[in-house]
Amino acid sequence: MTTPSPTADDNAELLPIATPARTRAALRTLIRPDRGLALTGLGILVAATAVGLLVQPLLGRIVDIVADGRPAGDLTLPVVLLVAVAVVQGLTTTLGLTRIARLGETVLARLRERFVERALNLPADRLERAGAGDLTARVTGDVARVAEAVRSALPEMARSVLAIVLTLGALALLDVRFLFAALLAVPVQLLTARWYVRRALTLYADQRVANGAQQQQLLETIGGAVTVRGHRLEEQHTERSAGRSRKAVDLTMRSVNLVLGFYGRLHIAEYIGLAAVLIAGFWLVRDGAVSIGTATAAALYFHSLFGPVNAALVLLDDAQSAAAGLARLVGVTDLAEPPEATAVPGEKHVPLKKGLPHQRTAPEAAAAVTAHAVSHAYGPGRPVLHEVSLTLEPGEHVALVGTSGAGKSTLARIVAGVQQPTAGTVTAPAGAKDPSVVLVTQEVHVFTGTLAEDLRLARPDATDADLRAALSTVHALDWAEALPDGLGTVVGEGGHRLDPARAQQLALARLVLADPALAVLDEATAEAGSAGARVLERSAEAALAGRTALVVAHRLTQAVAADRVVVLEAGRVVESGPHDELRDADGPYAALWRAWSGSRTAAPHP
Repeated sequence: MTTPSPTADDNAELLPIATPARTRAALRTLIRPDRGLALTGLGILVAATAVGLLVQPLLGRIVDIVADGRPAGDLTLPVVLLVAVAVVQGLTTTLGLTRIARLGETVLARLRERFVERALNLPADRLERAGAGDLTARVTGDVARVAEAVRSALPEMARSVLAIVLTLGALALLDVRFLFAALLAVPVQLLTARWYVRRALTLYADQRVANGAQQQQLLETIGGAVTVRGHRLEEQHTERSAGRSRKAVDLTMRSVNLVLGFYGRLHIAEYIGLAAVLIAGFWLVRDGAVSIGTATAAALYFHSLFGPVNAALVLLDDAQSAAAGLARLVGVTDLAEPPEATAVPGEKHVPLKKGLPHQRTAPEAAAAVTAHAVSHAYGPGRPVLHEVSLTLEPGEHVALVGTSGAGKSTLARIVAGVQQPTAGTVTAPAGAKDPSVVLVTQEVHVFTGTLAEDLRLARPDATDADLRAALSTVHALDWAEALPDGLGTVVGEGGHRLDPARAQQLALARLVLADPALAVLDEATAEAGSAGARVLERSAEAALAGRTALVVAHRLTQAVAADRVVVLEAGRVVESGPHDELRDADGPYAALWRAWSGSRTAAPHP
C-alpha cells in the first residue's frame, strides 16, 4: 500500500510514498532469500559481544587484587585473559560484521535492481506528471541514503543492540540492584527516542520532497535556458529556484536543531544512570554486599553502555532518514508493479514484450496485433483516446496521422506496451513466432560507450559483421566506418557527438538488430526536415521491411508509402484506408494532404 506523495507544486503529482507497514513488508521480502546469512552473522556477533563482556569483571578482579594488597604475580592471569579476550573479540567481531555487511550489500543490490526494473516500466504519462526531478531525487539521493545506512548504520546498529542487551544482563549477574540503578536512565532515553522519531520521519520525508522539487526546478530552468532567456524569464525562474532552495535549507536546519536537541537529552540520561550506579555501588560496598572490584565492574559496564546506547539512538537519525528514502523507493516499485492480467476463458496470454501482461491473445486470431476498444486518459477529465479499435495484419504497415493532440503517440505507446490503457485490450495471435515489439521515438538517446556497445544493447551476442549489416540496412555504414575508430569510436556524452539524424539511424539499426515482429515508430523520422530528410526516410523504410509496423507519420510521404492510413481526430478513428482512397474521399485526410502538400513547392504525388 502506498500513500500519495505531497506535491512539490500545484502542477506536479509526485510519485507515491509507501506506508511504514508496506515498507517493512518489502524489506522482509528483500531479506528473505538470505535468512541463513543473516542468522549466521547475528550469531557470531552475539558470541563476540559476550566475549567482550569479560573485560569488566577482569578489570574488577585486578582492582580487588590491588585493594587486597596481593602479590604482583596474581595479576598475570587476569592480564593474560584480557589479551585473549581482545584477540577473540576482534576476530569474531570482524567475521560477524563482514557477514552483516555482505547481507546489507546483497539486499541493497536487490533493491537497486528491482527499483530500476520497475522504474523502466513506469507509464510515460505518470513520469510526465511527476516530473523528472522526483524520480531523479529518488534514484540518486534516496538510494545513496539507503546505501549509506546499509554500509554503516546496519552493522553498527546490530552490534550496539546486542551490546546493550548483554551488558544489562551482565549487570544483573553482578547484582540485580546495579541493573535497577542503570535502568533509571531508560525512561529519559525512551522519551528522547519517541520525541525524536515522531518528528524525524515526517521531517526527513518533507526534506526529500523539497530536494526533489529543487532538482525539478533546476532541471527545468537549465534545460529550457534558451526559452527562459528568450522570454526574459530569468528573474522569475531565479526566484522559483531560490524559493525552493530556501525551503530545502529551512528543512535542513530544522533537522540539525532536532539532532542537537536529541544529543542534549541523551547526555542527561547518561548523567542520571551513571550517578545511580555509583551511588548503588557505594551503598553495596559499604554494606559488604559486593567488593570494590565488583562495584568497579558495574560502573565500567554502565560506562561501556554510553557508546552502544548513544550509537543506537543516534543511528535512529540514519535509520529514520533511510526509512524515509526506502519508503520513497518502495512507493515507486509498487506503483510500477504490472497489474495481473484478467483471464478470459478460451484465451491464451502471450505478452508482446516481457513485463507487459495486458497483452492478450485469442487462440484463433489472424491479425498480427489488435487493439480493441482502447481508451486512455491522463487523469480525471483529460481523455485522450475514446474506444479506439485497430487491427494490424501480419506484415502490414499502418500510418497514424492527425493533428497535434489527436492521440497518435498515446495509441502508439499503448500498442507498443510502453503504456497501459485506461480501458480496452491489445492482443497478439497465439501462434505468433516472435511476439516482440520495439518502439522508436523522436527522442533518441545515444548511450555513452563505443558505437558497437551502443548497437549491442539491442542484441548483446551480435558479431561485428551483424553490426555492420544492420548499419548498412539503414544506410549508416559509410559514416560509421568513417568515424575515427570505426565501430570502436566512443559516442555519447563525452565522446564523439552524433547529430540528430545519425542518432536516429543508430536507433533504427538497433531495431534491425532486435528484429521484432512489430515495430512502432513514433515520429522517428521527425528529423527528416533536415538536409538528410530522404536518407532518414529510406532508413526507416529499410528497417521496417518484412515486419508489421505502426508509424506515427510526421511527414505525409510516410502515409503515401504505408499500406493503410488511419486518421485520428480528438482521440477517435475517423478514417481508415489506403492513401489514394482517402485522398480522393475529400474527408479529414484529404484536408490534411492538401494543407501539407500545399506548403511545399513540389509535393510528392503518386
